[in-house]
This record gives sequence, C-alpha cells and structure tokens, in this order.
Amino acid sequence: MINGQRIRLRALERGDLPFFVEWLNDPDVSEGLSISLPISHYAEESWFEKTMQAPAEEQPLVIEVKKDEQWQAIGDISLRDINWRNRSAELGIAIGDKRYWNQGYGTEGVNLFLQHCFDTLNLERVSLRVFENNLRAIRVYQKCGFVKEGILRKAEYHHGKYIDVIIMAILKSEWDLRKMENHE
Repeated sequence: MINGQRIRLRALERGDLPFFVEWLNDPDVSEGLSISLPISHYAEESWFEKTMQAPAEEQPLVIEVKKDEQWQAIGDISLRDINWRNRSAELGIAIGDKRYWNQGYGTEGVNLFLQHCFDTLNLERVSLRVFENNLRAIRVYQKCGFVKEGILRKAEYHHGKYIDVIIMAILKSEWDLRKMENHE
C-alpha cells in the first residue's frame, strides 16, 4: 500500500475488473485514452491474466479514496516500458469514476506515484503521452512538474480526425527540487 493524504495506491485485484470495464466503456473516460472499441468482461479478464505475468513494477495500482469508512476504487495508475539501464518509464493514469473528477485526486495520485517512482524505484525520468485536447490532464501534469518535451504530430486518429500527442516528462532532479521548495 502506498498511502497519501486522501488516497492510497494498492495492487490490482481480480475483483477490480468490473470497475475497469464500466470505466473504460464510458465515453467520457475513454475520451482521453487510446480506446476505440467497447471492452468486454472477457477481454478485461484476458488483460488481467497477461498483466499479472508482467514484472510487479509494471502492474497497475488502483487509486482509492476513503468514503464512509470504506475504501472506494476510483481509477488506476501505472508504469510501462521501464528501462532499468536508463532508469526511465512511461506513466499512465485514469480516474475512471467521474464522480471524483475535478477534485484534485488525479494530481494527488500522480504526485504520490512520482514519489514512488523516484524515491522507491530510483527512476531518473518519467514521461507520458497526452492528447492535445485533454486540457484537464495537461494541467494536472504541469501542476505535478511535467515539462512539455515535444509533439507527435497527427499521431492519434480521434473522432474522425488526427490529433497531436504531446510528450511530457519530469526528471528526478526536478522532482527533488519541487520537494525541497514545498517543504520550505
């Protein structure tokens, strides 16, 4: 368990899959993801089985908030393409439960996960890709210290047109500086 102020990150369990199917089939949620077809329970089960074979560091963590003394899953966060020689990886996050949008849970989740990435996994660089039209996510990433590094022009076909994908990243030195500034 990785505990934050209002959230915690925990290992993915098979019992979480119904939430994932619901979230990923919600057009508002999938808008910011590279998902173009409905997800079935069977497909999500297959994904789960494959995911559980991946190294522990690349398995998604469930983001939970405490509601009425119970922990409630609201999304997930994960790393992929970890390169241990270069100490780099790519972050992905989704707050799937829309009732928890615009309340700072994404920002808290990213910050808590970055602490894990830099202080526990000893990564040097964490990057991500975000659609140009996902302004809410871009604001979250900027608040967390991510810097725009480039654009993959017209890299995603989305609702009948091609859109740019923005590459953002944060380095361990930038993370450490932000931690120092926030504790002064």
